Amino acid sequence: MSSPAPKSLILNLMRAAEGRPVTAADAVTSAALFGIRENSVRVTLVRLAAAGMIESAGRGTYKLGPQAADLAQDLSGWRHTEDRVTDWSGAWLMVSTGALGRSDRVALRRRDRALALLGFKALDSGLYVRPDNLKGHANAARDRLRRLGLESTAPVFTATDLDAELDARARTLWQNEALTQGYIQTRQKLEQWLSRWHELELDVAARECYLLGNESIRQLIFDPLLPDPLVDSQVRHDFTQSVLAFDQTGHEIWRKLLPSMNL
Repeated sequence: MSSPAPKSLILNLMRAAEGRPVTAADAVTSAALFGIRENSVRVTLVRLAAAGMIESAGRGTYKLGPQAADLAQDLSGWRHTEDRVTDWSGAWLMVSTGALGRSDRVALRRRDRALALLGFKALDSGLYVRPDNLKGHANAARDRLRRLGLESTAPVFTATDLDAELDARARTLWQNEALTQGYIQTRQKLEQWLSRWHELELDVAARECYLLGNESIRQLIFDPLLPDPLVDSQVRHDFTQSVLAFDQTGHEIWRKLLPSMNL
């Protein structure tokens, strides 16, 4: 696991603060754990503010700005990802992007990120698919995709009659066994770390739990939430519970490091 970039670290701190202001001093202290210099932190704060990603919350304090708040609000729901899942009838959610432009790189990045966050994969050129096992089905998926950046003109719909060959191909798009193994491996790493973290110095524990926790939460955020039999949903549930326990311990550690943040 490599050290975080100053931008990622600062934005993650502000997401963890859940609306409470973060001081520049806390950002500097956090960055120092990873060998990031104070000047780099302060330059990054200025650039993030100029881009609307953060904004001033008072002298020497910051909070998420309008360009980051919507995404942060969506990502904050990672603790409840399993609540989004319902039984799968075998139908598929589809998104057609064939009529959308590809010259606007910002729009393209937002589109690709939205599709990835909801677990869509390309079934064909300009046609994305995922199992229709999310609560709210097409209506809820359409609303969330648009909040995350999918253009409003992109059709989002349910398909119930794929031919056998296309249905079989759709079921292979997610490297299903690798997903299940990923749950198992990450859970083992988290539980092994939790069994020994008390032996570590506070700064070492804070650094290690940030890196491992960030990696694990990202894995959960971008998990496609596939149904059985495409993945083992019980194994995913056990993995999710391990991430939640790890996150709670991580907050305890960082509260000791940065008591002013009240994480």
